Amino acid sequence: MTHFEHIENLLDRAIGFDKAFNRLHNIQEQQGGYPPYNIIKDGDERYAVELAVAGFAKSEIDIELKEGNMIVTGKKSNPEVEKTFVHKGIGTRAFTRTFTLSDDVVVKGADLDNGILVIELERIIPEEKKPRKIEIGTVSEKQLLTEE
Repeated sequence: MTHFEHIENLLDRAIGFDKAFNRLHNIQEQQGGYPPYNIIKDGDERYAVELAVAGFAKSEIDIELKEGNMIVTGKKSNPEVEKTFVHKGIGTRAFTRTFTLSDDVVVKGADLDNGILVIELERIIPEEKKPRKIEIGTVSEKQLLTEE
């Protein structure tokens, strides 16, 4: 069973997630494999996305948040037209890589080091959505429904 089939099985019991799943599945199929990336979970609420962008400068990479998506684009400003390559294995072609973010995930920052773009993300859970205990007997008489 593939990862997407497993998610589809889980979504059979969920309500309202079908559009989000279809959007995620379509984006994944459209992007291909360049540039390669990792998604790392660091604890319960922190994540990092690493993209291998060797050959790109900071000024040639753009990160944009739009409609629940994080869109990373790269475009070389100075194509290497003067060089004659015997072998060219480092890809520097333009790219767009899109990641769908949950409503409670925020981008904390990004850095480029040794050809790896690292984008730090954090899941922010509002107080009203955090798990909490409900004490029995805390409803006042005014809130109770009575039959007249």
